[in-house]
Amino acid sequence: MYASVAQLSHPYRRQPMFDYDLLVVGSANADLVICVERRPGAGETVLGSDLALHPGGKGANQAVAAARLGARTALLARVGDDAHGRLLLDSQRAAGVDTAGVLVGGAPTGVALITVDPSGDNSIVVSPGANGRLTPDDIRAAPAAALLTASRVVSAQLEIPLETVTEVVRGLRPGARFVLNPSPPRELPPDVLAACDPLIVNEHEARVLLGADVGGTAVGGTPEEWAGALLALGPRSVVVTLGEDGALVADASGTARVPAVKVNAVDTTGAGDAFTAALAWRLGAGESLADSAAYAARVGAVAVTRQGAQASFPTADEVAAG
Repeated sequence: MYASVAQLSHPYRRQPMFDYDLLVVGSANADLVICVERRPGAGETVLGSDLALHPGGKGANQAVAAARLGARTALLARVGDDAHGRLLLDSQRAAGVDTAGVLVGGAPTGVALITVDPSGDNSIVVSPGANGRLTPDDIRAAPAAALLTASRVVSAQLEIPLETVTEVVRGLRPGARFVLNPSPPRELPPDVLAACDPLIVNEHEARVLLGADVGGTAVGGTPEEWAGALLALGPRSVVVTLGEDGALVADASGTARVPAVKVNAVDTTGAGDAFTAALAWRLGAGESLADSAAYAARVGAVAVTRQGAQASFPTADEVAAG
């Protein structure tokens, strides 16, 4: 069954009061970025640009992106007691993110090593550091438990331990919505999958979660087939991002395509995080899944026209002007 964009509805039109529009539970990294003409092959050395240091990490990126758009946002994460950790906290506070849930210490701040080619595409290697020390006990303790019960939408990723994400799901307040981008992808337990509304994946993440090709083709069938197979795993809704082909949204009422916004990409670092944050915020505001994804595509489009991750995220006025 195929539905129009307008037909895909949001099931939470009437919501209880919450202190936060969005709580992001996830990673906070220092991004070390080098621009290269091409990525090196095995055993090869290539020259790149001067090293640039930016605040990043999927969790921290999503929190800044949402706050820039005007969402009341909090971050639950762990950073090291070091210069990189202070950089990350400063960036969150400057964007207006509540950092009461950011724990400090236990390991050095996580680091992402990023290369960006002339097309704007990137490759990333992450050293989790303190992100790997964000534990289920941290989620059960104050202030994390209080943040969970005060948040309309909770967004997570997989740059923190999976058992920690599972504990987040267990701590959700009735009426709250859970959004998951399973990156880096891995098999998910049934209770986590069942809570996802939506599960947000790209093509690679979809194929890892499905564990096999769908539709008998090299790329695993059509996006509609991926979405159907992913819904069968248990999430309430699914969003498949398709790069320059836009996105596909799916729930029990059907599927709809969301077109991409055409821009000249400079750097795609953090664009997926901006998309997820914008989508989660608009869902919490009562917009349909398809309308939220369309807005998120506009946010991501602005982000890729600028260098860096958090520095590239637009305000709501900038999105409207674009």
